[in-house]
Amino acid sequence: MASSSRTIGITMGDPAGVGPEIICKSLAEMDAADRATIRVFGNRDSLKAAAKIVGAPLKFAPASDGADTIAIEHVEIDGGPIAFGKIDTRAGDASFRFIARAVEAATAGEIGCIVTAPINKEALNLAGHHYDGHTGMLAHLTGSRSSWMLLASERMSVIHVSTHVSLKEAIIRVKPERILETIRTGHRHLRRIGVANPRIAVAGLNPHCGENGLFGTEDDEFIAPAVASAKAEGIDAHGPVPPDTVFHRAYSGAFDLVVAQYHDQGHIPMKLVAFDSGVNISLGLPIDRTSVDHGTAFDIAGTGKANHVNMNAAIAYARKLAGTPRVTA
Repeated sequence: MASSSRTIGITMGDPAGVGPEIICKSLAEMDAADRATIRVFGNRDSLKAAAKIVGAPLKFAPASDGADTIAIEHVEIDGGPIAFGKIDTRAGDASFRFIARAVEAATAGEIGCIVTAPINKEALNLAGHHYDGHTGMLAHLTGSRSSWMLLASERMSVIHVSTHVSLKEAIIRVKPERILETIRTGHRHLRRIGVANPRIAVAGLNPHCGENGLFGTEDDEFIAPAVASAKAEGIDAHGPVPPDTVFHRAYSGAFDLVVAQYHDQGHIPMKLVAFDSGVNISLGLPIDRTSVDHGTAFDIAGTGKANHVNMNAAIAYARKLAGTPRVTA
């Protein structure tokens, strides 16, 4: 059952990446009242090192005192703190344990939303945790049948039919049932955050939506029927819309949400228009989760150079979700 708590849980991500630094930068900018609503799931030593690197006078303890002390659920790492900027199996295991504990807290109603700092998929899998990323991991930990990735920004939002699979597999997954459920999921989410009648565009798969079968038949066979079913349910759905124009139209205000058929179809335009401010939201789970929309950036980890604008945006979106009732239809 989703929590109604206003407390935000932040998972530290891969200890060797930029997660600890961007968390500390965001926490340093908060006032005392906002800090009091944060609980970090991570390693105290890694956070202390990151706080020193970014010049943030933060302390981490089991409970916040509302000033410069941040509440933390400390997770030990074998062998002590991990060096920044290098793939480490221990880091992959630790990042999994941070998330698993946060999921437990969210399921128990202790926190209202999880905000995740970036993990490294290679380190995660080297540690024996075989997931394609946060969304799949969270679906498994919560026992969810399906999950979706939505990327949100100020002017454009995108939800994906499939994400971390090969392009060949992504094409196989373009089926009416999955597309229709993706439309429904995006519709419910937008209504939850205050969009009364979401305008949803469904991107085509093939160039020019197949051009009446010249470049493929998937748009006519699978996507169009899903859009028709959504319309029959009263959803303001449009499509299939040619994928080379739909994102520009959404960015210009014609649509509130675009359904992308696969990972890069949605990620490339989103990262073009909102690389530093986009937020990754997991849908279809019994708990709420937002995340930064970037990776561990090992090349700059430990230097203090990492931009925390994404983390600020993810926390702000989490505050919007925490305690907000879910829309069921």
